[in-house]
Amino acid sequence: MGLRLYREYQLKFYLNARHHIVIDGHAGEVHPHTWEFSLDIRVGRGAFTPFMTFEQEINRFLAPYQNQTLNEIPPFEEILPTLENMMDYFAEAFYRIIDEIGGSLRRVEASETPSRSYILNIEQDTEGVRHANMPLLVDSILDNILVDGQK
Repeated sequence: MGLRLYREYQLKFYLNARHHIVIDGHAGEVHPHTWEFSLDIRVGRGAFTPFMTFEQEINRFLAPYQNQTLNEIPPFEEILPTLENMMDYFAEAFYRIIDEIGGSLRRVEASETPSRSYILNIEQDTEGVRHANMPLLVDSILDNILVDGQK
């Protein structure tokens, strides 16, 4: 068993918006939230990506939703914007953004209050390693070579 070391960042983002949900066929009142999204991002040891790069791209993605009523914005005019539905949708977008930058999204936690969180853990298919994740692959190979060389 070899030791594998990675750099991992945890970045938090906030979405200030309003929504309403439907329970038993009845729409509730439109109300505001400040949702918190905490992203755990892994990058290879040899890779350096400034925090700012991840922050800018995630904030750019969230910008159209800021200070809006989510029920009126795609895809939430058709998908009820519960915490779970929002996270399922946002996590896929976060994953693509992080991957394009060269990182690997490992976990996303979304909170609508300090006492309520929804967590998605992300397992990646190692058979289809993308070019953008090459620093992680190279670090893994180097770790194995170094461990084998120490035996």
